[in-house]
Amino acid sequence: MIRTVVIDAGHGGHDPGALGKLAREKNINLSIALKLGNLIQRNMKEIRVIYTRDRDRFIELYRRAAIANENRADLFISIHCNANNNKSLRGAETYIMGLHKSEANLSTAKLENASILLESDYQSTYNGFDPNSDESYIIFSLNQNANLEQSSDLAAAIQEQMEERVGLNNRGVRQAGFIVLYKTTMPSVIVETGYLSNASEEKFLISDKGQEYIASAIYRAFRQFRDKLENPSVTSSPVAKTEPSRVESTLQSTRPGGSPGDTPMVVRDPLQTNAPATPPAAVPRSNPAGAVSFRVQIAVTTNDIGLHSSKFASLTKVKMYKHNGMYKYTVGDEPDLASAEKLMEQVRRKGFRDAFIVVFRNDQRITGAEADRLTHR
Repeated sequence: MIRTVVIDAGHGGHDPGALGKLAREKNINLSIALKLGNLIQRNMKEIRVIYTRDRDRFIELYRRAAIANENRADLFISIHCNANNNKSLRGAETYIMGLHKSEANLSTAKLENASILLESDYQSTYNGFDPNSDESYIIFSLNQNANLEQSSDLAAAIQEQMEERVGLNNRGVRQAGFIVLYKTTMPSVIVETGYLSNASEEKFLISDKGQEYIASAIYRAFRQFRDKLENPSVTSSPVAKTEPSRVESTLQSTRPGGSPGDTPMVVRDPLQTNAPATPPAAVPRSNPAGAVSFRVQIAVTTNDIGLHSSKFASLTKVKMYKHNGMYKYTVGDEPDLASAEKLMEQVRRKGFRDAFIVVFRNDQRITGAEADRLTHR
């Protein structure tokens, strides 16, 4: 059971973190961290939220972990942004503690661990660890074996939300030797929310709406993780009315400043509210072969709970598909986005307030970008 969550806004003070053309990482991290904490406090009043920093100040890496350990936190979430010499790289990735499996993972760990060089007497504090030395990372055996599975579950949920709800490129769950994770004693993740070195992604990351989308995605993943701990069979459940919800506003929306070669990003509005007063029954329909159709996703589970589960008693003609190793349940088979939005509102009124729209063609899920191409060709 989760009672205390520590949210860590990476970098701060005289440690700016990654630098973009327009922004410093430390400021984005703090803004997203505070938005995430506010969502948890508003919707889960039984959970205590602790910040490693709530303003622009420098906190040593060992102190960040110590704050979590001293407060007996049940979960540690560290918020960061990424950067790379390859300006075309974009997307979100979530790290858990472990040995790096690629040079890219090692480079990210080195970038984040370099903060210790700004600490006084860091060699003594970290027992001679050199964040720039490949050899130093041999000390990072899987110290968190006891928490590795739960950390991985949370990381996977975050990545899925980042992809499905925000539209960010999913760069996956990764392992690397992060000092701040190595020192924690509970399930812990580092969320790299995007690349400041990518011009279009930087604009998204510094925007207030972009930060709200990301904070809400992490919140939803956290809620899903918490629900799974309390009810292991189902990882998606109804949420409070005050929680921001999302709906695809358009299939043509792209990243701010996106170049023609960028994959279009489907933007969902986290502040969209529910409207209908008395919803009729949700009745799916069939579409001609090859046509694009819109369905409403209602639940995600780690195991197949069956189409006739009591959880779906208020719905008819529920369908299931497998995606990213998860079982996902939908209703509807609408020919256009407007019809799907009406169906989604009906389903939300039945208690599935986490429902959102997904796009299919020939019974195969497709991306918003592919749907846009097919419906506007």
